[in-house]
Amino acid sequence: MGLKHILNPILFQGYKKKNRYFEGWYYKMVSADETYKVAFIPGISLAGEKTHSFVQVFISQKLPNMTLKTDYFRYEKSDFQYENEPFEVTLGPQSFSSNQLSVDFKSNRLQVKGSLFIESLTPLEKGLWTPNIMGPFGYLNFMECYHGVVSMTSPLKGSLIIDGKEVSFDGGKGYIEKDWGKSFPRAYVWLQTNHFQDPDTSLMFSYADIPFLGFYFIGLICNLYYKGKEYRFATYNFSKVIKEEISPKQAFYVLKKGKYRLEIKAIQQDQIDLASPINGAMDHTIKEGLSGQVEIRLFHKNVLIYEDTGKEAGIEIMRK
Repeated sequence: MGLKHILNPILFQGYKKKNRYFEGWYYKMVSADETYKVAFIPGISLAGEKTHSFVQVFISQKLPNMTLKTDYFRYEKSDFQYENEPFEVTLGPQSFSSNQLSVDFKSNRLQVKGSLFIESLTPLEKGLWTPNIMGPFGYLNFMECYHGVVSMTSPLKGSLIIDGKEVSFDGGKGYIEKDWGKSFPRAYVWLQTNHFQDPDTSLMFSYADIPFLGFYFIGLICNLYYKGKEYRFATYNFSKVIKEEISPKQAFYVLKKGKYRLEIKAIQQDQIDLASPINGAMDHTIKEGLSGQVEIRLFHKNVLIYEDTGKEAGIEIMRK
């Protein structure tokens, strides 16, 4: 894994000499009226006889009633094709890039067809110590799971025909991230939303058990993007989790870095089962919703400097 790939996590990281491996991109798209949320997860799984490529589709519809639908579209390994300059992944008729996605899915569970245009990306700030969201851990070649944030928030154009109804995503918002490696963490909390009252704010958070050189540590990565500035709380910049409370469908955290303190309260709404990787195979199950709520309070020197509530949040609580 060269420096170019470390700095650009959207690129296909590859599976040379690996027989237990997964790689998947997460495109979350929300219509301007927030009625429809759609997540597309294209990827590849190397796991012996279970090897295949896939696209997992997740649809959350708010009106007339809250409904969740998901389906897992399986392809041959050979159907997975990619280009890194410019980036694009294709699986059959489906294509995903940094500025567009085109899909045509049909099953007895759901139908989705159309194209969405990603007008711009909001990438993370980068430096020698922070080449990506994983910081210096991103340089290592033996981690069980790698995480990348491609865009904290992106304006959208285009439309999708969802179960026979045309849904406009003009003026909507997107979020893109990805994971690759062998397995998801054994326990974690993950959340993301870019639908705050302040329209430019975006938040992603992950707190997970990380295997490392024969033992485990709980690793934190959190990025709050507000008024064009990043507030990064992470294990590698000596941030601390000074409070954690987990209850059914809720998680509360207090993070501290220097003179900054961030309080996060995540509340899950409806959720559905999604496939996730374990030792390269998509055999594990996680639960995710796309309509959660996240309350945040940011303090500097114990003075509240920002308070907001994010909606349409993707939330996974896989810790007890």
